[in-house]
This record gives sequence, structure tokens and C-alpha cells, in this order.
Amino acid sequence: MARRAIPKSEETRRRILAAALKVFGERGFEAATMREIAAEAGVAVGAAYYYFDAKDALVMAFYEQAQEEMAPALDAILKRSKTLEQRLHGIIGQKLEYFAPNRTLVSALTGHIDPAHPLSPFSRATAPIRDRDLGFFERAVAESQLRLPATILPFLPRLLWLYQMGLVLFWVYDRSPKQERTEMLFEKTLKMMLAAIKLAGLAPIKPLLKPLLKPAGELLRAIYDEAAC
Repeated sequence: MARRAIPKSEETRRRILAAALKVFGERGFEAATMREIAAEAGVAVGAAYYYFDAKDALVMAFYEQAQEEMAPALDAILKRSKTLEQRLHGIIGQKLEYFAPNRTLVSALTGHIDPAHPLSPFSRATAPIRDRDLGFFERAVAESQLRLPATILPFLPRLLWLYQMGLVLFWVYDRSPKQERTEMLFEKTLKMMLAAIKLAGLAPIKPLLKPLLKPAGELLRAIYDEAAC
């Protein structure tokens, strides 16, 4: 089957984005300039600004490209996995593997974690990307058919997404060989978390946890309702 020809404009846009990732990795996000990115891409500075009006736009394109490229692999992981542990291990492991070549850039972007910054993973600007990513955790929870209190279950995908973000933050600053400390943290905390989830779903335990689960559910609802405002 013949490959679909890529329009020249799209090819140029991809080349500029690839050049930006290379320059960001070598110079750092803050130090890199659009002129350097244009030179690396072999285009005029005006052409670089035509496709991306600022470095922030390049980062947003990087987020979107990452999501598009990872989606088939994440979908396949969810389809072949049998347990929540397999699903979470696959989703988060796939992301760490994908972002590894751009770990320096991801590390630099952690400086923009304030939700007021458009590049923050918690900002309004990144909401469409965040919501699509949350969808994979929603599928992981739904397809695992967990038996959890109704006060907690609706918030579990978002809590798992936050767990992922915490691991990524640890990973970008992990200086151990091949980020071995992150791997250990991932393995241990995942098992601990899943044990807690399983315990919360056991019928004999639920009455004992009720005094904790109700206020926990109310707290989660208050936090997420406020975050949605």
C-alpha cells in the first residue's frame, strides 16, 4: 500500500518541532531561542514563527504529538491487560519509556507546574490533553471492575493520574544509573497502593473504614469541585 504523501506544510511543521526538541535538549528550554530552532530546522526565522508563535507553542505541540503517538500503545496495553496492576504498570511504564529521549526537556518543564502557567499539566490550556490522558486511567479502573465505596471510586482515576505525575517528577530528578531508584519506587508504591485499594474493597473491612471513607470522599469532592472552577 502506497504511503500517504505528507503535505509540505505539515512536513515543515514536524521538522521545526523535531529541531526544537533537539535544541531544547542541548541548550535547555529557557536558554533556547527561536532563531536557534529555525537554524537547526533549516528554515527562516519568520517561517518558524509562522508555525509556532513562541516556544510555549512548541511545547504544546510536543504534548499533543506525544499523546497522539502513545495512544495506540496505551490502547493495546489496556486491551491485553487482565488486572489493574498490569494496566497501571503498562500505562506509566510506557510513558516513562516514551519521554526518556526528552527527559531534559521534561525536567525543565517541571518548573512550570503552577496551574496559572499555560504549560502546567494542571492549567486550563492543557485541560484537553489532561482529560484525554485521564481517559486511560478511567478505562483502567472501569475495566478492572473494582469494588470500592461510591464515595471513593469516582475519584480513583484522577488520584492515579496524580500518582503518575508524582512518579514523573521523581524520575526527571533521579540521578541513579538508568533511573533505577524510580523503577524501585514505582514497583514498591504500586504494590502498596493496590493492596490498599483491595483492602478498601473487602466487604468485612468496609464497616471499619466507613468513618474514614465518608470524610475522604467529601474532601476529594471539595478539592476537585474547586479545581474545576
